[in-house]
Amino acid sequence: MGFPIKTCVVCEEEFELRPNHPGYANRCIECNAPKEEKAAEPESMTADERRVQREADAERRRVIREMLYSKK
Repeated sequence: MGFPIKTCVVCEEEFELRPNHPGYANRCIECNAPKEEKAAEPESMTADERRVQREADAERRRVIREMLYSKK
């Protein structure tokens, strides 16, 4: 008894669905391969960017805290 034949939803080619098939069961091995285009490491932020991000996060937390605990 052979493996079931599936059709890839991305490239529409037929492939055998084998045990330990990495990724999605409705995509062939080539379409399941991770894309190399994404950068491995995020770009580093400058000190000013980190400060602005930290301040924005603090303000966001303050607003959410007020919304959660305000008694209206």
